[in-house]
Amino acid sequence: MFGTYAVVLGGRRSKGSGLSGMEMREKVEKVIEIIRPAIQADEGDILLRNVDTETGIVSVELVGACVTCPASTITLRDGIERILKKRVEGVTAVEHVGAELAGDVGTAVTLGGSGQSGTGIVSPFAQ
Repeated sequence: MFGTYAVVLGGRRSKGSGLSGMEMREKVEKVIEIIRPAIQADEGDILLRNVDTETGIVSVELVGACVTCPASTITLRDGIERILKKRVEGVTAVEHVGAELAGDVGTAVTLGGSGQSGTGIVSPFAQ
């Protein structure tokens, strides 16, 4: 539907991790299933595209409302990546593949009255 899926061969150990490639992918899939309802609640979704067990980089595609949402890059970095790094040994980064996200173009606003500059965006994963 959205390109090709990577196949991770079981038995190969990921660099810096005690998990095999298949174990790492299975753990990533389970964590994404836990995260998914929060993203779907805002009319978006997350699709796992690849788990590179050599580098620890997880490739996902944010779809639906996520593509046009200015908070999508915050959600990806501060939410999805943070959670995956914490829960899955060997994950080093999460990258988005697919359509360019609205948040990638530097959407920013000034918060009214405080004189502080910021995104003014609320992500379900913001700390």
